[in-house]
Amino acid sequence: MTTVATVQEGTGNPYALSHLDSLESEAVHIFREVAGEFERPVILFSGGKDSIVMLHLALKAFAPAPVPFTLLHVDTGHNFPEVLEYRDRTVARHGLRLHVASVQEYIDAGKLRERPDGTRNPLQTVPLTEAIQQHRFDAVFGGGRRDEEKARAKERVFSLRDEFSQWDPRRQRPELWQLYNGRHAPGEHVRVFPISNWTELDVWQYIAREGIELPEIYFAHEREVFSRSGMWLTAGDWGGPKEGERVETRQVRYRTVGDMSCTGAVDSDATTLDDVITEIAASRLTERGATRADDKMSEAAMEDRKREGYF
Repeated sequence: MTTVATVQEGTGNPYALSHLDSLESEAVHIFREVAGEFERPVILFSGGKDSIVMLHLALKAFAPAPVPFTLLHVDTGHNFPEVLEYRDRTVARHGLRLHVASVQEYIDAGKLRERPDGTRNPLQTVPLTEAIQQHRFDAVFGGGRRDEEKARAKERVFSLRDEFSQWDPRRQRPELWQLYNGRHAPGEHVRVFPISNWTELDVWQYIAREGIELPEIYFAHEREVFSRSGMWLTAGDWGGPKEGERVETRQVRYRTVGDMSCTGAVDSDATTLDDVITEIAASRLTERGATRADDKMSEAAMEDRKREGYF
């Protein structure tokens, strides 16, 4: 599907692409490049806003044909019910195939052990890498963006992973003039980030422009939460709250969605897309820096996990 050019305000040029059109065009190009270069690509889809936008872009890239990729979700067992319901509804609506790698199944089989803090996000690496090996996926689309976290800012759009799914920053390849090198040895694969150059604000403005449906968890709603490490966490069977942590009902929303044990909500009155965009535009903290406890374990927490095979 060809992107329709819109007149950029103040230019008077009917062929000039708007900022969002340019980002969309780049992402569509990346999806088509992967379809042409790889045999078994897969899209990571969790029901979070970035993976939702990524799927929307894939649908546009190949319309009116169906998306030629399957979907993969690593389910921690501590995901938000609203997000899982959205995930399954979206898969059914578009007639897509979804693979689910379950952290709980790995724990039950003795392949993984629960962490003392109850957080399962760091436990996703083994199920993810084994699912990639089992299904022989050679390109894996992720919704990572450079503005989220400093380790992700280092990553190329095409990120080569070795036979153990590990990331070596010294093997990063130049990507001049949007030329992407997907060559890889048997057993290796490439992680692909089509919205790498987007910001959180770009994502929300694109969602508003395209009328993309999101889980209600992204908008302000009343929820039972408790305070831990400066974040509002959702009470649940995952291990919170502990003794002395008081549960209270607050009006909150989520800027990013992951494991309930490490994803914090923010106080918010933003009940509409316009409200959220205004709130994001005024924020000086990234979504992960403000609301993801798993990124605060150490200065190099994200980079350490990337080297092990995580996104």
